Amino acid sequence: MDRRALLALAPALLAATAAAASEGGEGKKDAAGQYVDLAPIALPVVVGGKLVNYVFVSLRLNLSPSADSVKLRAKEPWFRDAMVRAGHRQPFTNPKNYLVLDEARLKSVLMREAGAIAGAKNFTSVTVTSMTPKQRSGLPRPPT
Repeated sequence: MDRRALLALAPALLAATAAAASEGGEGKKDAAGQYVDLAPIALPVVVGGKLVNYVFVSLRLNLSPSADSVKLRAKEPWFRDAMVRAGHRQPFTNPKNYLVLDEARLKSVLMREAGAIAGAKNFTSVTVTSMTPKQRSGLPRPPT
């Protein structure tokens, strides 16, 4: 199959996958609950006052059953902005590995910031869905 045919089929495959997921996943939607996915955020890794890497982080705010998910999804840019500001004020650098961030601190800061933006009663937890470093080589070695 050549590239043009593959590219022409890609939208149809995506639509079919989405349709199949919505048909078979109605029970799963209720079990998973409500959430707000944040677009990937680039957060700095700073060591000794020097920028050594960026890590792209995807986060999910899990909502309480009584939360208005439509209203909270509209606030997604504010949640991202709060995380970018927090990450530049005091980076989420993991002292043992410069390819990932300090996940526990990342979650606690997002819970605090989201609560300040939209009310703490609306959120139950934070899930880190992915962390992708910009660079994987050429980084300084963490202290042992």
